[in-house]
Amino acid sequence: MKLRGSGRWLILLLCAVLPALAAHAAVPTPEQVRREYRGSEAQLLDRHGELIQSLRIDLQGRRADWVALGDISPALPAAVLQAEDQRFYQHEGVDWSAAGKAAWDNLFRSRPRGASTITMQLAALLDPRLQASGQGRSWAQKWDQVQAARELDASWSKAQILEAYLNLVSFRGELQGVGAAARGLFGKVPSGLTLTEAMIMASLLRGPNAAPALVWQRACALSRELRAPATCSEIELRTLVAMGRPQIAQELAPASQVALQLLNRAAQHVRSTLDAQLQRFAQTALRQQLMALRDRNVGDGALVVLDNASGEILAYVANAGASEIDGVTALRQAGSTLKPFLYELALERRLLTAASVMDDSAIDIATPTGLYVPQNYDKEFKGQVSVRTSLASSLNVPAVRTLVLTGLERFHRRLQQVGLSSLTEAADYYGYSLALGSAEVSLLELSNAYRVLANGGLYGSATLTPRAQPPAPRRVLDAGASFIIGDILSDRAARSVTFGLKNELATGFWSAVKTGTSKDMRDNWCVGYSDRYTVGVWVGNFDGQPMWDVSGVTGAAPAWRDVMDYLHRQQPSRVPAPPAGVLARQISYQPALESPRNEWFMAGTESRVITLVSEAQRAPRIIYPAESTIIALDPDMPDAVQRVFFQAQAGQGLSWQLDGAELGQASRAYPWQPTPGQHLLALVDGEARVIASTRFQVRGNGAAAPHTGAAELPAGE
Repeated sequence: MKLRGSGRWLILLLCAVLPALAAHAAVPTPEQVRREYRGSEAQLLDRHGELIQSLRIDLQGRRADWVALGDISPALPAAVLQAEDQRFYQHEGVDWSAAGKAAWDNLFRSRPRGASTITMQLAALLDPRLQASGQGRSWAQKWDQVQAARELDASWSKAQILEAYLNLVSFRGELQGVGAAARGLFGKVPSGLTLTEAMIMASLLRGPNAAPALVWQRACALSRELRAPATCSEIELRTLVAMGRPQIAQELAPASQVALQLLNRAAQHVRSTLDAQLQRFAQTALRQQLMALRDRNVGDGALVVLDNASGEILAYVANAGASEIDGVTALRQAGSTLKPFLYELALERRLLTAASVMDDSAIDIATPTGLYVPQNYDKEFKGQVSVRTSLASSLNVPAVRTLVLTGLERFHRRLQQVGLSSLTEAADYYGYSLALGSAEVSLLELSNAYRVLANGGLYGSATLTPRAQPPAPRRVLDAGASFIIGDILSDRAARSVTFGLKNELATGFWSAVKTGTSKDMRDNWCVGYSDRYTVGVWVGNFDGQPMWDVSGVTGAAPAWRDVMDYLHRQQPSRVPAPPAGVLARQISYQPALESPRNEWFMAGTESRVITLVSEAQRAPRIIYPAESTIIALDPDMPDAVQRVFFQAQAGQGLSWQLDGAELGQASRAYPWQPTPGQHLLALVDGEARVIASTRFQVRGNGAAAPHTGAAELPAGE
């Protein structure tokens, strides 16, 4: 093309004058550009290297990973070259013919016309000093851009220039580069772009923030130039859909809380211990269960899966509701999920066996603040039951009696030993309700504590990142006692007293599981293990609202069962082998409280016949009031009608004596009209000898007194 007049004069002026005005920096190599490129998002990978979650780190712009030219649909380079630089493969970085035409036109048009080639645009993208300000580029910048473009063309291949340009250029808003733009506008990877979508993206380059109408009009014109089959109405509709699409919709299985823990810089790729397929399945299973519980006021849930051998976390569902709270680490009241560790302690210390008979009847325990009166989940008592039945059916009163036997301090210390770090208060702070789970724990630490049982009493930490060599585990529980607890938790017959034979806890393979419900139905748990995995599930409401008529087998258990079945869909769980020092014996009860069965014992505690001690053989003692009980008179009731009932064990032939005065026979409860003051109650024989005694206090109407009635307790199921 021949240039005339002012156009030729401008070109000659640029060539003659501008070399003296500025000097440009040396252009980088393609390898340097690619090496220094940083996506705006960090990526969380699963144990196999599969992407699970992306986390936006750089908020200045959204950039995906670098995309090779071969991974970009050929339609996009074709559309971009037609729209931006039709002589790309002919010129040497600068299209002098287009520059001359632009210079001529700019002398006589009010709207300036650009002539930057793709190579020149890339030069400006690589060097911030070449980028235009609000007033455009200076003559020196323009000359440096020309020089840089010529050097790029001389040292880079055309394919390298086009690849870098498509990865660095802004398409729309904060969407920088082809990877972010393809996903943000069309929900695709660049290789899947159609010609229509490519023309829309190419039309955005001239004005990334242009109105949708202008974009589709440009794309329509581009379609005519390319002789594409798409009609303008089709292009308009596709443009409007793309412009209205939420940018970077989350399409992968959410693991946002894990990403927040592990990702901290842009373009970071972190391999976790998660299994992507399991993560997606667990998320779906928990969401479906929450949907089923909507009518019971259940809105939130969390789930975690641990590998028993390594402690690696295979699934981490922080929440399946609308909340952003991390339910895996949030502290919630444990309910009956702590009972296995209590009974393990009693077995380990040889205070009880799995065959020992427990008294499931009303009990009250004196505490510094009054009486502690536990009740069972179903508000009923079962009478004489074995330890096996008491734990498997989650009876509360036997658990409290066991805690009295083992000692509160010792049990508190044991819970800390299995990794429940949230028990930071002294044992007395929790009191005897600790047996029923009054303490707050996290799902992750509770599940890892059950993993200790699964591993025969060996403790090891859980991890979200792979470890070349897991730290050596340490023994915190007795192997034999842990085995027996696992056998009890797998016993569906022993569980049937409370839960029946058919429920979500009964898997088709060996598994040990425990449920728990906190007071006022605020938390519902199901935690259990197989030979390879430990799965913990919590459902409830993060805001503390109570659920409506939800138990462990109807709340958390269905999701637990779904995940456990998924884990063992190809290989069933095997029954663990008994460790050394554990013996099996056929037992029977006299009288026949429970059916004869094969039972496990710690060596030295075995017995073939368990005989219940008769009432006459029991030692006399005062059951109520217990030592140091404080009884407060009810200010809303007349003193004359208020009564306290003295109760004794083995009271036949004995009498009540209060403050030295005879009251009556102790073979049955004695109703006494309380009077304020300190009192000494005694059981005496026929010769007035004191067999048992207790001191208690009655406080009158209007006097401030600690709570003496039934304490507010966890539901304990």
